Amino acid sequence: QVQLVESGGGLVQAGGSLRLSCTASGGTFSRYNMGWFRQAPGKEREFVAAILWSGGTTYYADSVKGRFTIFKDDARNTVYLSMNSLKPEDTAVYYCAATLGSYRSSDYYTDRRYDYWGQGTQVTVSS
Repeated sequence: QVQLVESGGGLVQAGGSLRLSCTASGGTFSRYNMGWFRQAPGKEREFVAAILWSGGTTYYADSVKGRFTIFKDDARNTVYLSMNSLKPEDTAVYYCAATLGSYRSSDYYTDRRYDYWGQGTQVTVSS
């Protein structure tokens, strides 16, 4: 069973950048498909980005495409979310998730396909 710990959240002005990290332990990180989700107050948790175990395939929500980048470092057991041109609507708690499952592309956009979750890190973007 893998444990996930996110870090890197904080307060940033609109237009700024942050890089979130999610470090895994207790499993073979290189085999996991990894995702980032976020949840704003009063809203449902939503998909942000995902990267498959090989690192060669990535998926992004339309709302972050072109601004966010997901990438992984297997040597560090870490997946990153680089966020640029941040907007106030990006404010949320960001969660890292992992799954060993092999699914259709569309399935990686849904949180129920992920088996392991971190505790979340707060990102606040001020206008």
